Amino acid sequence: MTDFSTAGYLTMDLLRFTTAGSVDDGKSTLIGRLLYDSKSIFEDQYEAIRASSEKRGEEYVNLALLTDGLRAEREQGITIDVAYRYFATPKRKFIIADTPGHIQYTRNMVTGASTANAAIILIDARKGVIEQTMRHTYIASLLRIPHVIVCVNKMDLVEYTEEVFEKIKNDYTSFAAKLEITDVHFLPISALKGDNVVDESKNMDWYKGATLMYLLENLQISNDQNYSDARFPVQYVIRPMSSDHHDYRGYAGRIAGGIFKKGDAVTVLPSGFTSKIKSIDILDESLEEAFAPMSVTLTLEDEIDISRGDMIAKTDNLPEITQDIEIMICWLADKQLQLNGKYALRHTSKEVRCVVKDIQYKVNINTLEKIKDDKIIRLNDIACITIKTTTPIAIDKYKKNRNTGSVILIDEASNITVGAGMII
Repeated sequence: MTDFSTAGYLTMDLLRFTTAGSVDDGKSTLIGRLLYDSKSIFEDQYEAIRASSEKRGEEYVNLALLTDGLRAEREQGITIDVAYRYFATPKRKFIIADTPGHIQYTRNMVTGASTANAAIILIDARKGVIEQTMRHTYIASLLRIPHVIVCVNKMDLVEYTEEVFEKIKNDYTSFAAKLEITDVHFLPISALKGDNVVDESKNMDWYKGATLMYLLENLQISNDQNYSDARFPVQYVIRPMSSDHHDYRGYAGRIAGGIFKKGDAVTVLPSGFTSKIKSIDILDESLEEAFAPMSVTLTLEDEIDISRGDMIAKTDNLPEITQDIEIMICWLADKQLQLNGKYALRHTSKEVRCVVKDIQYKVNINTLEKIKDDKIIRLNDIACITIKTTTPIAIDKYKKNRNTGSVILIDEASNITVGAGMII
């Protein structure tokens, strides 16, 4: 294991990335290779998967076993649930979401990708761009993942041929041009052999680009946050009621966007009352300014009735206050979406009730076609719907702010999350 000083480790950048691809494209093997070649696993972990590989009669150490943790996954050789793995290099910390490739687990990919800075989309060099490739690229676009890395895997099975890689690159570029994806990188790799994963390949001297690890370590993620639109959903009101802090009233939460400074004029939503920021506190320290995604406590100069679920924003740049919301929703439940059905809606720290007023269309995520004559929304479907909330909420479009532009729908009877939505 790599040794890091505590101070340096705590201040390193954190990159969240997700893997996606069709079944047997090698997602779990790629992650296993990343962990092994970057010396991010213990020797006893390696010995355990080596012994398991031998028991299964496999000719090589199956690194996919590092992430396929469920018994059903190991027996079938597939990924079913979202597996999260954590590792670090001297440059950056990482959280990996290994998501399933099967169409019936589309909801799991949405779950794993919802907070990602980057998506690694694997393509089998023998098969090229297929329906699952297009499906996962569409979801990455829908979720506004800022960076997409297309790894053409199993290059060892096509004799490391440059023409195969270039054809896949051209086919993918033609499809992705229809979507809103701004930063795309292409790499020819072999997860099994380790080519261009952590170490440069000696078999593809025609490729002059970076390895996957170098790319992950050096992706520019500082601009992935929205620093223009200041948003602060209140999670908790702090009232110590002690002799030292008799009149203290602070509003704790995580900044969802923008930058707040002492003295800024702010508006509390949905009430519309205005004030100025008196202090920005972290434990026993006061800051001059704070920015997303810091967790802080704000105090205001005026006594205003503020509670959990309210939002503090700069007075000169306010979100939209509305009850009528149009969203793209990924349906996560076995029970189909009910037109005129009533659900609980959670947006940032606020929870309200809502009713589904209209199902505008369903998306064929293989062809991107809008299906308007089929209003039955089942598990894993993606659709555009209109909802009306019981009380006004402060929202942004998802493409503007992923934090204040996302919602989840909850079945009130079972308390199960049934839908993940992006406000459009």
